[in-house]
Amino acid sequence: MAPSKIDPAIEIEAIDPGALKAELVAKYPTKVGRKRAKQIVVNRVDECADIPEIGANSRTIPGIITQRGCSYAGCKGVVLGPTRDIINLTHGPIGCGFYSWLTRRNQTKPKGEGDANFIPYCFSTDLHDEDIVFGGEKKLKAAIREAYETFKPKAISIFSTCPVGLIGDDVHSVAREMKAELGINIFGFSCEGYKGVSQSAGHHIANNGIFKHVIGLDDTAREGKFKINMLGEYNIGGDAFEIERIMDNAGITLISTFSGNSTYDSFTNAHTADLNTVMCHRSINYVAEMMEKKYGIPWIKVNFVGAASTAKSLRKIASYFEDEELIERVESIVAEEMVEVEKVRLDVKARCEGKLAMLFVGGSRAHHYQDLFREIGMKTIAAGYEFAHRDDYEGRAVLPDIKVDADSRNIEELDIEPDPERFSPRKSEEALERLKEKGFRFKDYDGMMAEMENGTLVIDDISQYETEKLIEIYKPAIFCAGIKEKYAVQKQGIPMKQLHNYDSGGPYAGFKGAVNFWQEIDRMVNTKIWSYLKAPWQKAPELSATYAWE
Repeated sequence: MAPSKIDPAIEIEAIDPGALKAELVAKYPTKVGRKRAKQIVVNRVDECADIPEIGANSRTIPGIITQRGCSYAGCKGVVLGPTRDIINLTHGPIGCGFYSWLTRRNQTKPKGEGDANFIPYCFSTDLHDEDIVFGGEKKLKAAIREAYETFKPKAISIFSTCPVGLIGDDVHSVAREMKAELGINIFGFSCEGYKGVSQSAGHHIANNGIFKHVIGLDDTAREGKFKINMLGEYNIGGDAFEIERIMDNAGITLISTFSGNSTYDSFTNAHTADLNTVMCHRSINYVAEMMEKKYGIPWIKVNFVGAASTAKSLRKIASYFEDEELIERVESIVAEEMVEVEKVRLDVKARCEGKLAMLFVGGSRAHHYQDLFREIGMKTIAAGYEFAHRDDYEGRAVLPDIKVDADSRNIEELDIEPDPERFSPRKSEEALERLKEKGFRFKDYDGMMAEMENGTLVIDDISQYETEKLIEIYKPAIFCAGIKEKYAVQKQGIPMKQLHNYDSGGPYAGFKGAVNFWQEIDRMVNTKIWSYLKAPWQKAPELSATYAWE
């Protein structure tokens, strides 16, 4: 790698992020550089300045090594995969089966004998050359029958991979035929990997499918005074278990989690909840919007990553229900939990304060995890998403200004109308106005950039070259990203925390999760092991010898 034009030895405060951006862009051909310049932003949050516009949700430039996944990965691997009792059948070659067996540490807890758990299995039609030539629908039907006869599931979902879209197999007609034959719910997703610009398209397709085929099938109302759904929480490393613990202690009934520790039945009556709370805005906001239109369930943005954010989100949920007993119970829980949290936070902060972090992670993690670093005095100097849209960066206020492009038009937009029998606004107009007057915000998300400091770098769909250059210039104490970047980062002597599936450890959500995360980051950034990455003779090469005649 060529030496940087910016001296990496100077103080961080003296680094001009604008000059660094120019250096990154100058590396590319002119046309590519113009596009990347829109996706690399020097953040500004001055009172007199609007949040800068960023280029997002555009196709990755061929030849650039990207962090992104495909539409199939987003549909199957992220949204539907963590559901334990739906058989998720990949229709395609076995090479596409990578996501059939999941790649994230989605955890679940079957409640006892008879409560199925298919997460450990990999279901694939295993298409071969002859199936690609002559069609794979016959093989798909046989696979569905075999899965049903073997496991007797409540539902089977079918996921199309790239070859299936190219040869024209109609998974939806097969699903309808097999549903009539077997008498269980069977539905398909046209989530071919090439659809859309990233896995974000798969999220949208999954949201549409689960809304059309599953949500609303069971009107049985569960007991509970305060009933909510948690959207965009996938129980990586047990995160949902910690959130469930907190909700149980508060007396809040969690009807359904999309999709961590989830079940088919919990999806079918998710429409009976009184509030939708959204964790990962990008992956699941579509379901929240559609449930509000059809059933009258309002939604709010929450964040259970970080101790202070967890407390804030609990208080927001309690404020929505306007119940004094619930409000008091939440305050009691926060006070009790924060004793241990503060003890660990102050201890870790003494060793971590002032260190730099970089986060380039999908979903809302590159935003939410900044709270955990901020609470121990670490600064996020650069961050970005793999598959975000502009509203994930700039906030939902920019939604009217976002133009729908050809890639977005590939994804079906459902025409949602209020359900004539089940539409029931959970709050009267007077109650909504009363809450708004108190500062309560519905459907709110200010985006990541509003909470990042001036002069920090926000980079969408970061490339490997840009990753290496940022590490060279800033020398962060830790870099957070996904599995594809992990070893390239570590080879540069920087500890890398995998935030897609955590590698090991967790949970990191909620109060106990904050403690776990801080202790792990403390170990990672303060270990001496990274100083031994190079052997002594690599650091200071020296040859020592004597000639035979001496």
